[in-house]
Amino acid sequence: MVVSAEYVADEPTTSRPRHWPVTSRLYLSQAWVDDPVRRKQTGVPPSVVFRTKLELAIEAIDRALAWGVPFRFVAADAGYGDQPPFLATLEGRGLGYVCAVEKTFGVRLPEEVAAAAAVEPAPYGLGRLGRPKLPRPAPFHRVDALIATQPETAWHTITWRTGTKKALTKQFVAVRAHRATGSPVAGKSERSTSHPKISTGPEGWVLAERPLPDGSGEPAEIKYYFSTLPADTPIERLVTIAHARWAIEQFYEDAKGECGFDDYQGRGWAGVHRHLALACLAYSFLTQLRTSDVTTATDPTATGGIPPLRGLPNLSHHPSSSGRLVDSGSRSLVDRHRLRQNFPSTAQLTE
Repeated sequence: MVVSAEYVADEPTTSRPRHWPVTSRLYLSQAWVDDPVRRKQTGVPPSVVFRTKLELAIEAIDRALAWGVPFRFVAADAGYGDQPPFLATLEGRGLGYVCAVEKTFGVRLPEEVAAAAAVEPAPYGLGRLGRPKLPRPAPFHRVDALIATQPETAWHTITWRTGTKKALTKQFVAVRAHRATGSPVAGKSERSTSHPKISTGPEGWVLAERPLPDGSGEPAEIKYYFSTLPADTPIERLVTIAHARWAIEQFYEDAKGECGFDDYQGRGWAGVHRHLALACLAYSFLTQLRTSDVTTATDPTATGGIPPLRGLPNLSHHPSSSGRLVDSGSRSLVDRHRLRQNFPSTAQLTE
């Protein structure tokens, strides 16, 4: 399994914005990382330690930032969006996001957060026993419960792009809220804002999505997202970024079918990462070539040369690249100093 990051050009007016892979890294389970025999057999470098998928995703984002990839937003599925540490890391990097979350994702309402913050601490002095009562957080809500309180008039029918067969249209509603963890819990076990399980993140958007009514009367499946985009963001913009994740699925489908992304048949750490790098390079070339064909078809003055993609750094003219195809600030995907391996002979392989 690999963790990949895909760049999607911010082209709201087109139904098929350009996109290309930025990086892919193999995920190794804890059992693999802790097995010295398998590590030696497959040439896993000593520097490779266990990383969760969340950590690999953060490393991919940091790598993109270090390489100067021009992006402002992150879109991810619920496997990442439902993890507060991942969202907190994005916030710490100053990156906006629209991430899918599960229905149990927790939030607090802005007006209730403000009201809880305005509560004066109880007086403490002579005649009072025990420690003073600590501040209590605002009520905790699940996103499914929050969305269930929204009236039918709050839902908007939105088409975000044209698919292969028809326009992609669903109904959406957006509500302002703070992401949160930990229920205050009533009674003697009531938790204060200093409790480690209690947190209240920045204010953002809870976005909910459901299919168009089909007249069957069956309850519609609702999907949920959380976003830190500003309060004046149109709901259409939230929907567009939330559905930018289709690009990574499209990349996997096309890269496997056209670039051999899933055709590696070895068992070496260096080999698999070289294969991934070459497949991503081939995919990016095809994306560039397709863009060139569109430019030539729409611009009669085009000379047939492949123009650089808008927003993609032209590394051949990058001041730090000295004309090379690889940015000098980037790092090799594989260990150049790994031990040599003794591979079976051709006769042994054909037996």
